[in-house]
Amino acid sequence: MQPRLALIAGEPAGIGPELVVRAAQQDWDAELVVFGDAASLLRAAGALGLPLHLHRHGEAATQPRSLAIVDIPHPVATRFGHPDPANTASLIAAISRAARACIDGTLDGLVTGPVHKAVINEGGITFTGTTGLLAEQAGCAVVMMLANPQLRVALQTVHLPLREVADAITPDAVLRTLRIVENALRTQFGLASPTIAVLGLNPHAGEDGHLGREELDILIPVLAQLRSEGMHLVGPLPADTAFLPDKLRGFDAVLAMYHDQGLPVLKHADFAHAVNITLGLPYPRVAVDHGTALELAGQGVADPSSLYAAIRTCSQLANGRMRA
Repeated sequence: MQPRLALIAGEPAGIGPELVVRAAQQDWDAELVVFGDAASLLRAAGALGLPLHLHRHGEAATQPRSLAIVDIPHPVATRFGHPDPANTASLIAAISRAARACIDGTLDGLVTGPVHKAVINEGGITFTGTTGLLAEQAGCAVVMMLANPQLRVALQTVHLPLREVADAITPDAVLRTLRIVENALRTQFGLASPTIAVLGLNPHAGEDGHLGREELDILIPVLAQLRSEGMHLVGPLPADTAFLPDKLRGFDAVLAMYHDQGLPVLKHADFAHAVNITLGLPYPRVAVDHGTALELAGQGVADPSSLYAAIRTCSQLANGRMRA
């Protein structure tokens, strides 16, 4: 049985709708159901000169290159490259309804395109990101993990100013993150006994306390506790050498302490096929690893590789849960 995946195009004035149109031209080992504005998708298809037929979710497709859709219209017609805050509420409604369908088991996973946080906030909705919205809706703690075919990098802290990072790294926070990551690697990725590399916060992982005490006071005791519970953890490791190829071959995932400690390496290795996975939700959620690219919208030049990778990854994760 093929997994059933909800698909969100994201900001309608950006490249999301045209990437969804390109995805509709492909054959997938999954059933895709778009939640969002049908008019935006058809407008993007027209700009690209590609066929697109939409049918209501629950009805059988009668034409090729057809997508099932739960139509949630935008009140204002979209223009490429010009986001309108008036469309904020309908975009958030699409995300929430798609996630609810995953929570109640109607659908098996969620794939999301890029959104424009500033525009959503201008529309009167306090919004820090899709990940936070989904976590609040599901009532659970989550962890962001970026992945490509070469490596997986989870983040202890995400979008924090650098001067706030150290205060956010507490024993409870690191324990929670590692438990979520290890559980996801076992239950969603099918790894019976995953090995996780944990990076230190400070240069040289603190140099025995000479360059900072977070490793001695927080990370080393936490790792010892989790090892006693059966987890396979390596570290804390100096971040400047942890990503050497010979070392990476022994790790199933890397936990970085902050955003720019781990993600530049992953994106340098293969940005086009990188995806953003939310661990800890009761369903698989995979997002593209790029922004709305307003300046490219409607030109037909946007690279769909990350969306394709997100659909494939979400399908694989959903299949893993379905077999469990």
